Amino acid sequence: MNNLDFMDQLPAMTKEMPFALTVCDTEGIILYMNDRSVSTFQKYGGAEIIGTSLFLYHPEQASLILRRLLDTASKHAYTIEKNGIKKMIYQSPWYKDGKFAGLIELSLEIPMEMQHFIRQ
Repeated sequence: MNNLDFMDQLPAMTKEMPFALTVCDTEGIILYMNDRSVSTFQKYGGAEIIGTSLFLYHPEQASLILRRLLDTASKHAYTIEKNGIKKMIYQSPWYKDGKFAGLIELSLEIPMEMQHFIRQ
C-alpha cells in the first residue's frame, strides 16, 4: 500500500477506533465524527449533529476554551472523570495545505491509575 492508498483509507480506519474522534472547521462546524464520537453525542442527535456548531453541545466555560483554540490555532489537553470513567481529552489544530483548517478532538478512556515514565 502506498501513501495515497493509506490516506484514502484513513476515514475508514478511524471509523471504529476505540476512542472518540471529532473534527471541526475554523468556525467550529462539525465535519466528521467517528462511531465512538457519534455514540458520545447521541443525546444531542449523534451523527445528525455533523454540519452544526460544536458550541451548541458544550457548556459556556468549554465554549470559551474552544473559541480560544480556534482563534489561536493552539492545543489543549486535560483529563476528566465522569460516571466512573476517566478520559484524556486532546484538542489540536489540523492543517490543510499548510493552512489552519480547524480542530481535532480525541477523547480516550484511560485507567484511573496509569504508569508514568520519565525517559532520558
